[in-house]
Amino acid sequence: MNIGLLQTDDVLPETDIHDILRNDRRRNVIKCLQDRGHEVSLRDLTEHIAEIETGESPPPSNIRDSVYVSLHQTHLPKLDDAGIVDYDSDRKTISLQRPARQVDLYMEVVTRYGVTWATYYRAVGTLALLSIVLSSTNAPVVAAVDPLLWASGFLLVIAASTFYQFWTRRWLYLQQLL
Repeated sequence: MNIGLLQTDDVLPETDIHDILRNDRRRNVIKCLQDRGHEVSLRDLTEHIAEIETGESPPPSNIRDSVYVSLHQTHLPKLDDAGIVDYDSDRKTISLQRPARQVDLYMEVVTRYGVTWATYYRAVGTLALLSIVLSSTNAPVVAAVDPLLWASGFLLVIAASTFYQFWTRRWLYLQQLL
C-alpha cells in the first residue's frame, strides 16, 4: 500500500510538484516513462538517463553505476511516495501512474528544437496571417498564390503539427481514458 503524498483523488500540492521537478534525474525519469508509454526496467532507465547525462552511448560504467544507485535509493522512492510512479524495488520495474498528469502540467511542453509549442503555433499563425494579407493586397511574389491556397496550406501545417504533438503525448491522453 502506497502511503505517500497522494491519496485517492487528492491533488498533489504545487510545492511538492516543484520539489519533484527541481531535479534533472527525476524529470528525465518522467520523460522517459512518458516516451515509452509502458513499464520500464531499472536497468533500461539507468542506461537511458546515463546516456542523456553523458551524451555517450553506451555511457561509462561508473556513471551508469552512479545513476543506478541514485535512482534506486533516492529518486524512484521519492516519485513512488508522491504517487507519480509505481516503483517495484523487488522486480526493479517502474511505471508511470495517473497522478503524473498533475506534474506534467508543470513540465514545459517543448519541441525537440527548444521552442515551446505555444511559440511554434504563434509563429505559424502569424506567418499564415501575414501570407494571406500580403496575397490579398497583391504583394509581389506572395500574390502569385491565392489567399485560399495559403490558408489551406497553413491549416494543413497546423493539423499535422497538432497530430504530431498529440502522438508524442499520447501516454497522457491514453491514461485519461483508463
